[in-house]
Amino acid sequence: MMLRKPTAHIEAEIASHGLKRTLGPLNLTMLGVGSTIGAGIYVMTGSAAANYAGPAVLISFLIAGLACVFTALSYGELASVMPVSGSAYTYAYAAVGEVFAWTTGWLLLLEYGISTAAVAAGFSGYATSLLHDFGVDVPAWLHTPMLLTSHDGPLTTLVMGGGLDLVAAFASLLVTAILVIGVTESATVNTVIVFIKVSVLVIFVALGISSVHPANWTPFIPPSQGGFRFGVPGVFRAASVIFFAYVGFEAVSCAAAEARNPKRDVPIGILTSLAICTVTYLCVAAVLTGIVPYQKLGVADPLAIAVDAMHQPWLALLIKVGAVTGLCSVMLVLLYGQSRIFYTMSRDGLLPRAFNTLHPRFRTPWIGTIIVGVASATAAATLPIDIISDLVSLGTTVAFGIVSFTVIWQRNARPDLAPPFRVPLGALRIRGVWIGIVPALGILFCVVMAAPLLIDLVSELFNGNPVPALLLLGYVVLGAACYLFYGMRHSALGREVRLRR
Repeated sequence: MMLRKPTAHIEAEIASHGLKRTLGPLNLTMLGVGSTIGAGIYVMTGSAAANYAGPAVLISFLIAGLACVFTALSYGELASVMPVSGSAYTYAYAAVGEVFAWTTGWLLLLEYGISTAAVAAGFSGYATSLLHDFGVDVPAWLHTPMLLTSHDGPLTTLVMGGGLDLVAAFASLLVTAILVIGVTESATVNTVIVFIKVSVLVIFVALGISSVHPANWTPFIPPSQGGFRFGVPGVFRAASVIFFAYVGFEAVSCAAAEARNPKRDVPIGILTSLAICTVTYLCVAAVLTGIVPYQKLGVADPLAIAVDAMHQPWLALLIKVGAVTGLCSVMLVLLYGQSRIFYTMSRDGLLPRAFNTLHPRFRTPWIGTIIVGVASATAAATLPIDIISDLVSLGTTVAFGIVSFTVIWQRNARPDLAPPFRVPLGALRIRGVWIGIVPALGILFCVVMAAPLLIDLVSELFNGNPVPALLLLGYVVLGAACYLFYGMRHSALGREVRLRR
């Protein structure tokens, strides 16, 4: 169970994975930006401001972004040493063992596969609004999930939505079909979409500055209403809500096996995409909360509300088009990353072989891509975006914490390694143990991100809303069962060790 994948195995995978190396630094940066700039700015910014932080959502973005900076630097070092598909899963397998690897891979399903459902929900809101502008009214039951959340003071309750969000489900399935065709084609589509949506956001900021009312930023941190409703606790709760919106940079490391020069280009892609996205988030959030009072932003399409207040119908149309195309690119990269993680786990024997079966023509893991896409479509059709985003953020924080810990472990276990990219700021040595400042701060910030989520989860459980806790518990139990009854028995590394004995 604590078996670690030898470096020789990883080097063999780099040489024989069968995937095409077609991605350069621009493609990798665009993958990161494409995955990051999406639901976080188009949807969750409004929800986080209206329900938790008010205008201080800007501080929330800085807190979440800072947490990601430390983790991104750790990813950069690990990716430069192990440029293979699988991302954090592969790093954990090589450094700390199979159980940690499985746990990380299972958490990454929350980060990628399930977060696709949250993005698809945002797509649904903007797409139906855009269709309405063209005179096409989609029936409410076709774009309303089965469950909805309702905020009553500090408490959150669930109510029946009365429909299925089939618009969101269709979007997930469409992106799945694009990914089956091939990564080169997908990366090209993604790059075009990224340029479109970033340009739209730049236009929104440039034109929106003149419509900002500074009074909307007062009070900057609204008075606390109890729990995590506003005040300083609300700022940290909002940071945990929007944390999942930053996971895109991590998707770059999933593409390492398809990068032309991964040891150089992957760290560049990770850090560049994170920097671009953080600046974009701060600018858009500042203008958004300056145009519209934060209390009115708890809707599926907050940017559309802002441009309506600017009284520029053409800009409203442009924003909605940018949102629809932008959210498509996010889904594209998230599903891409998840399919590559499952591909690697399957090659290791921890998942069925179907997940690493390559299409004879497109050379993509098509069966695994379809399975993940269908699961995401199902979640998008039934679950509210609030619950999905909380589960995704929780899974992401734990996975990021494991990545930061992996850097510390690897530096102590393999001091002979010379990573092409090293985390900066040096380290402390405590009784001879190397503890890097950057990975240690990464772990600390992950704890800060996870704490409000867990406190809220327990609070809602004792106040009559057990669904989020039951979903998380069910997910943990299912993951443990999959490993105990399949992964551990079919592990390629475990089988190799047993044969040697």
